[in-house]
Amino acid sequence: MKTKKSRKFITILDLYIIKKLIATFVVAIALIIAVVIMFDLAQKLDDFIQNKVPLSKIIFDYYLNYIPNFANMFGYLFFFIAVIFVTSRLAARTEIIAILSGGISFLRLLRPFIFTALLVAIFNLFLTNFVLPHVNKNRLEFERVYYRNPYKNNLYNIHIQLSKGKYVYVQRFDNVRNTGYRFTEEIFSDNTDSIRSKLSADLLIYDSVRKQWLVENWIYRTINGKYETMTRGYRKSINLSMKPNDFNIGTIKPETLTNKALNAKIDEERMRGSKLVRILEVEKYQRLINPLAYLVLTFIGVSLSCRKTRGGTGLHLAAGIGMAFAFIIIMKATTVMATQSTLHPALSIGFPIILFFIASLFLIKQAPK
Repeated sequence: MKTKKSRKFITILDLYIIKKLIATFVVAIALIIAVVIMFDLAQKLDDFIQNKVPLSKIIFDYYLNYIPNFANMFGYLFFFIAVIFVTSRLAARTEIIAILSGGISFLRLLRPFIFTALLVAIFNLFLTNFVLPHVNKNRLEFERVYYRNPYKNNLYNIHIQLSKGKYVYVQRFDNVRNTGYRFTEEIFSDNTDSIRSKLSADLLIYDSVRKQWLVENWIYRTINGKYETMTRGYRKSINLSMKPNDFNIGTIKPETLTNKALNAKIDEERMRGSKLVRILEVEKYQRLINPLAYLVLTFIGVSLSCRKTRGGTGLHLAAGIGMAFAFIIIMKATTVMATQSTLHPALSIGFPIILFFIASLFLIKQAPK
């Protein structure tokens, strides 16, 4: 009498593998985070003591916000290790041989691994776009107050387009004193590229009490065809539709922006002609594309570790970690290239994932059936 094959999407075997994967992943993350926190605390302890930081703030305002960021940064590496560990343990106990001998195909064996990788990838997508920006904002604010101020503007020659035909420039902007040096504001005609007026000043100062901008040692030129008029003075207030933070283009932290805020910032900086557009676009596509690394590394991890070898789990882990570090190095290199090259950021960031996906297809083909 023929028995009907189970058509359940998730079977007992699938649940067994999923539980093992998630448990191993969580333990791996927890162990490495404990080690990292000890090293980080040892490095920053002198600053914490000098600034008399309360213990509650160190724990709740800093490390509780530090942990999610670190876990997200290297999550795919730890998940890859978890996949290799679980698969190699199954292979060492000849469970994979029994599964394949029972009529279950290798691709069907991949199902619980893929399912878990998808869950983690979706969680990572939600984390990076909606949760981590708030977490990073709290962490950076703690560092600004108690550790080191990350918001120091060291940029020179800052050009900003405020609106169509209106441009401002400062040679340097001090975001501590809210003062710009060698300031110019140029206004061009709507239908031509001819300049209509130009304001130049040695200093641009923001009066935080009156909420207005002041210029010192200024010269104002107006141009009307062949005629030009010029006035000058020592100090006056000007109507500049900007805030001091708008000059801090070097201190914008993309990791503190939610998905919606990041898209709005890209549009704003593009309108201004800012060089930060590329950096912001790289951040955007990293959040969208990097979760695919969980799937690709899962294919590679299962394919590498499904054979029973003399080296056992240790050999599989060594090979897997070596490949994972190669993957991370290529990802970091292509991220730098994405900010500097003319290639679309999505292609630059997606290149290592495409490359390792092709490698995973080859490994799946060589896996035991």
